[in-house]
Amino acid sequence: MPSSETPTLSVAVLPSHGSNLPADALALVRDYQRASKAKATVRAYKSDAAAFTAWCDGHGVSSLPASPETVAAFLSHEAAAGRASSTIGRRLAAIAYAHKLADLPDPGAHETVHAVIKGIRRRPDMQIRQKTAATAEVLAAMLSHAPPGLAGKRDRALLGLGFAGAFRRSELAALLVSDLTDHVDGLRVLIRRSKTDQEGRGAEKAIPHGRHVRPVALLRDWLAAAGITDGPVFRPISRSGRIRAEALTDRSIGDIVKRYAGAAGFDPAAFGGHSLRAGFVTTAAERGADLARIMEVSGHRDPRTVLGYVRRANAFKDHAGSGFL
Repeated sequence: MPSSETPTLSVAVLPSHGSNLPADALALVRDYQRASKAKATVRAYKSDAAAFTAWCDGHGVSSLPASPETVAAFLSHEAAAGRASSTIGRRLAAIAYAHKLADLPDPGAHETVHAVIKGIRRRPDMQIRQKTAATAEVLAAMLSHAPPGLAGKRDRALLGLGFAGAFRRSELAALLVSDLTDHVDGLRVLIRRSKTDQEGRGAEKAIPHGRHVRPVALLRDWLAAAGITDGPVFRPISRSGRIRAEALTDRSIGDIVKRYAGAAGFDPAAFGGHSLRAGFVTTAAERGADLARIMEVSGHRDPRTVLGYVRRANAFKDHAGSGFL
């Protein structure tokens, strides 16, 4: 078993050897190290770190520093246990990050680990399973199942705004009332930080009033009914109907999307928080929206990502065989 002196793998590890800095200075450095990653990433890394450390403890090997063989064996174990390829990739990233913070060589950079990752990704059962896009038609079906009352109003606003702005679930969870600015044509929504803007430079999205989904009206209806004038826009509601002060978590938002997809007759396992974002991009592509305009709303930086949605959305339009099949 590893000795008690073996450091626990953690995203908060800070190399201390050779340092005479006072404790408060080291704590400040740790704070900034944590801030370098999004909160959702830190939570995921901590979970990944705990899984790796537990596996290493059970096999009597060191987790920090870890050998390439140890990392390769752990990832192979995760694949055999049915972990998704994306989860395995994130676990490897967490291991690399912990070693970086501890000023240790990255064991994941070794060819042994590269070969294992390549083998995992080539397995047919490890192919990336993308969440189903909640297109405009799917969204309409989901919205029709929202119940009366505060929870229904919140969920309609969440689904409508999430779709209209092609928001990530983390962006919806972080949204504050102060981020909303009324406009004659709709609403301006400030995204203070996102996956592609970790430094928090901020970006603004325009949400039109709309005639079908009517996202602005849905949002205003929720805020008015809930009496929310500041703080988080989307909040948990207790069973007694009390609106809590804290924000919904991004995981809760994903669960809400799944629940309404199931209520509308779709497979809830195929849907998630990303479905609203994918649904907007897919619907816009189906309706012939310009690529650059789609990217303005979605915030994608790489047009190749959006082109993938466009190709899938238009796969049957002007098909090469439509004239003779």
